[in-house]
Amino acid sequence: MLSNKKYIVILQHISNLIIQLKIHYIMNHLLFIDSPVVIVIALIFLLLFGGKKIPELMKGLGKGVKSFKDGMNEVENEIKDVTKEETKDVKKDSAK
Repeated sequence: MLSNKKYIVILQHISNLIIQLKIHYIMNHLLFIDSPVVIVIALIFLLLFGGKKIPELMKGLGKGVKSFKDGMNEVENEIKDVTKEETKDVKKDSAK
């Protein structure tokens, strides 16, 4: 029979996998846009903001995307660290 700590480690692994699957789904399915749609959106941006404002907007968008990716990497690293710590605890307990 598995101890409570082993159940915790298993649940953490499962939650880590679920988070990774959700991120994968969002990046590959929800953010996918066909090329004609991208062209229409680019033309609308050009008409609304003009050629001088677009580089500033894209710079801000790039910073936002970078910040989002950094936050996601930070969360993934924290989950991995907690999982490693719990795995070490389980190994110590099982060695006793």
